[in-house]
Amino acid sequence: MNRWALRIEYDGTGYLGWQKQNDGTSIQGLIEAAASKLVRNRPVPGITAGRTDAGVHAAGMVIHLDFPDDAPIDARQIRDGMGYHLKPHRVVVLETAKVGPEWNARFSATWRSYRYTILNRPARPGLMENRVWHIKRPLDVDLMQQAANHLLGPHDFTSFRAVACQARSPIRTLDVLNIHRDGELVMIDTKARSFLHHQVRNMAGTLMMIGSRQWPVEKIIEILEAKDRCAAGQTAPPEGLCLMDVGYPDDPFNCS
Repeated sequence: MNRWALRIEYDGTGYLGWQKQNDGTSIQGLIEAAASKLVRNRPVPGITAGRTDAGVHAAGMVIHLDFPDDAPIDARQIRDGMGYHLKPHRVVVLETAKVGPEWNARFSATWRSYRYTILNRPARPGLMENRVWHIKRPLDVDLMQQAANHLLGPHDFTSFRAVACQARSPIRTLDVLNIHRDGELVMIDTKARSFLHHQVRNMAGTLMMIGSRQWPVEKIIEILEAKDRCAAGQTAPPEGLCLMDVGYPDDPFNCS
């Protein structure tokens, strides 16, 4: 098996998310089509570290591609060749690395990190349209962080999972959940081995309610204990979410 790991970035606006669909354009469809053109249109299946929803972005998504065994190809050809065939789509191959057949972009990963960005000002976004959630009401990031601290560690996140989530268990362990402000931007950074469907967006929607003083900090404890999606805040819109990075015990992109 001629397996390669790729780190990619993309603007998810207007796409159906990672997974291929019967109608519409997906990131997976674009990636596999571009890779196929490097080997005379032979199929090149791809596996991702995480499936992003429609409208969600990625700054450091990791995938692996299985090229045909008899197709000689190198790192530069993959990066530059796929970069050419991916135009004009907002999907870019950042770096590539040869990996063994046992390495898997999804199952070899030990953590994923996401950032949710809120634009907190009266005026709507211009330059950052489709990249932020616009909240006019002032947000208190200290209150948001106090609430976020209650979500750290292992918990039953039923209240923060999508109704259609297919995960077998609602138990997840949050290693990081930090909120900070940079001028008009409020950023929610989180890291865990894995997340439930819509978990980050549902946490963002709940933390917004607390930061805007519509709910007290203690409400977060009630929401966790309720184990009921209806107890938590709204699902924050997808455009504010970005997958930042994926971690591996042996980083295939680290040449040192």
